[in-house]
Amino acid sequence: MLRPYLPSQRPYLTSQRPYLTSLRPYLISTHVNRGVFACPTRPISFPRTMLTKITVVGAGNVGATTAQRLAEKELARTVVLVDVVDGVPQGKALDQWESAPIEGCDTRVIGAANDYGPTAGSEVVVVTAGIARKPGMSRDDLVRTNADIVKQVSQQIKQHCPKAIVVVVSNPLDVMCWVTKQVTGFPRERVIGMAGVLDTARYRSFLAEALDVSVQDIQAMVLGGHGDTMVPLISYTTVSGIPVTQLLDRAKLDKIVDRTRNGGAEIVAFLKTGSAYYAPSSAAVQMVESIALDQKRILPCAAWLDGEFGLSGMYCGVPCKLGKNGLEQIIEVELTGEEKAGLKKSAEAVKQTMAAVTL
Repeated sequence: MLRPYLPSQRPYLTSQRPYLTSLRPYLISTHVNRGVFACPTRPISFPRTMLTKITVVGAGNVGATTAQRLAEKELARTVVLVDVVDGVPQGKALDQWESAPIEGCDTRVIGAANDYGPTAGSEVVVVTAGIARKPGMSRDDLVRTNADIVKQVSQQIKQHCPKAIVVVVSNPLDVMCWVTKQVTGFPRERVIGMAGVLDTARYRSFLAEALDVSVQDIQAMVLGGHGDTMVPLISYTTVSGIPVTQLLDRAKLDKIVDRTRNGGAEIVAFLKTGSAYYAPSSAAVQMVESIALDQKRILPCAAWLDGEFGLSGMYCGVPCKLGKNGLEQIIEVELTGEEKAGLKKSAEAVKQTMAAVTL
């Protein structure tokens, strides 16, 4: 039986081993074969499974921050940052690698410009490539431009990383997932979109703020397309198991839902010349972590639907189990009439955007 170490009871422990003196607060002792066995009271960290290589395509704010978070979590031995602008991925990757001794991580970050050779064999690829909407550019113009970019990226992934699981972040998210799946020819299990994790994080943060509670105690999920038609599931929103409807009235909840739907636009309005990247990168990394460590997390992700929730032939945000095989299960939950109508409306919006793209 383990018990706290008391120097007065075991004076020989530190007297015979002076180097243990500084460890007194962290030691406990017990008899093992007539001797004293010392072990730390702090949790022991066992080695985790680490991937060999993860690639991030796009060295803008979202991509570069994603690469940094992946490296600091040591989810792979190597993180490759790829971009079309020479010097940018190399410089940012080098800067991140030089921070490794301070952060205490050994993941090597390397950069490559217009060269997918270093990405060969990546187990996971995160796609953040694309442009932001410019003044005078229609939504359809943006869709077609980014579809061309993601198409080129997908061709490179197919060639250099044929066994990779792809996490798409590029917008319009649901359509870019479809482009990636069509071009790579990968099964739906290996092409997943990041949207719902981000939208849910915003929803949870706004609820925590309104209730003055920890974000960790907010359980929630946002489904549907990544846009104005997303569907926060109020019926599944709880605070440490307490239905949120018992803590906030419907008017307040509706305001929070509306703010969630416009979460990205709110940040753009503040930044003027940029968009969100801290929360989007965190969301992408949470998905990659569940895959890399086979955590089996249930996360809202954009997945290719084949009859689930009454929808087919499109990507839409739904509850997904993510593990070492990528998308391992789509979990169909019972929705209220209002939530079903919202999800159907969101799906229709995604299909309209898909119609603007010709592959």
